[in-house]
This record gives sequence, C-alpha cells and structure tokens, in this order.
Amino acid sequence: MFRFDSPILPFDDLPTTEQQAILLRRRFANAAEILKRVINFDVPPLTDEDLVLNAEELFLALDEQEADYQ
Repeated sequence: MFRFDSPILPFDDLPTTEQQAILLRRRFANAAEILKRVINFDVPPLTDEDLVLNAEELFLALDEQEADYQ
C-alpha cells in the first residue's frame, strides 16, 4: 500500500504485489472508460438476416483458408 512517507521507486523495483495492484487498477480504469463510451453508443440491433449474411461470409472465408492448407 502506498504511503506518503514511502520513497518513489521505479515500477520494476516495486514488489510484485504492488506491480499487480497497479496493473489491475489500470485495467479497471480502461474497462470503465470503454464501458462509459459503449453505454451511450446507439447501434441498431442486428437482424437475423444480418447475422446469417455475416455467418455465411465467415464460413466462406474459413473454407477458402482450409482449401489453401490442403
């Protein structure tokens, strides 16, 4: 835990638990920012037709890749 009387150390010199805590806080901050942006993102829902077309394109692309390996 950070104390105001602690010396400031380079990240690599911190104990592993402190490094992990810093990285975890950074990940949560990034995730929170992404969620803030996504919540207000207005996207129309996908129709069944959209999903089928996307699936067909994906399977065709995978079939082509598979054919290249044979």
